Amino acid sequence: MTRSTWTDERMDDLSRHVDEGFECVDRQFERVDNRLDRIEDRLAKAEETSARQFERLDSKFDQFADRIDARIDSFQLAIIRVGGGLIATMALGFAGLLIG
Repeated sequence: MTRSTWTDERMDDLSRHVDEGFECVDRQFERVDNRLDRIEDRLAKAEETSARQFERLDSKFDQFADRIDARIDSFQLAIIRVGGGLIATMALGFAGLLIG
């Protein structure tokens, strides 16, 4: 059988019980907030670290690209020299045929 009336004492007990429940929830939220703060700090540190690593990687890639560009330039110069030498040799050969 349930009671249909509440005494002041029972209401006070219920109020205390509800207050204790909210205090418990508040403590749990505080713990969650602290954990989230620590996670945010860790993520910020990881972001800084990854940014530095990407900067180093970018720098290394730029150095590699510069070396490749230098090699292509030297290869291009070699092709021009060889081509020029072949043209000069062919011109001298034709001139020798025409004169001789």
